[in-house]
Parts: sequence; C-alpha cells; structure tokens
Amino acid sequence: MIHDEKWRVVCVASGMINAHIIEGRLKAEGIATRLSYEIAGVLYATTVDGLGEVKILVPETDLERAQKALEQSYKDDDLS
Repeated sequence: MIHDEKWRVVCVASGMINAHIIEGRLKAEGIATRLSYEIAGVLYATTVDGLGEVKILVPETDLERAQKALEQSYKDDDLS
C-alpha cells in the first residue's frame, strides 16, 4: 500500500513553480509524488538559504523509474 511505503527524494527544485512542473512530469508517468518544503519559502517567495527549495519525493519502489523519467529530454517536435 502506498501509505506504508518509504518515500525518497528524487530531486530538489528551486521554487514551487518548478516543483509543480516536475511533479506534473512524474504524475504523467503514473508516479505518485509528495512535496516537502519550508512554508516560509512559499509565503515569502524567497530562495535564500534554501528556503525556496522544494524536495520532490516518490515511493522508493518508483525511484529508479522517476530518475529515468526526469533524465529524458524532449524536443519541440516531440510535444506537438
């Protein structure tokens, strides 16, 4: 069950917008995600001293698949 699984950090994004883009990319691959962040970074929209960092976590069983999905790059032609 997904609630009993260990979650691992697959990457760290700079800011909530970037985190949501990465989260969407992983969800499109069918990979569950969680975001971990300091609320002060979101409230004040700052990226000073790691406050704006957002950790993207995935279930441990999906870690390798998530890493591969994030390594994949796309050309404009691939998206149309």
